[in-house]
Amino acid sequence: MKCVNAAALLPDHLLKEIQQYIHGEALYIPTRTSSRRKWGESSGARGFYRLRNNEIRKCFHDGADMNQLCEQYGLSIDSIRKIVYSKNPQS
Repeated sequence: MKCVNAAALLPDHLLKEIQQYIHGEALYIPTRTSSRRKWGESSGARGFYRLRNNEIRKCFHDGADMNQLCEQYGLSIDSIRKIVYSKNPQS
């Protein structure tokens, strides 16, 4: 995160308004919520894990053993349980 002098960036009236609330300290201004992406959306990881987890749920529903799923997907038994028994699967 780059530090920028507010006096060089903001108009005087806005700078004076901000100075009423904070004096000479660092201030973090987050990005707009509409421009922020959720975890994994940029890299595609979110979609990858959603598809993988749906596939694991389907295999389990079709009768696959949890130990088989552990070996097939390289996950621990606890991870498989969390995926299979999650109450709110991401579709």
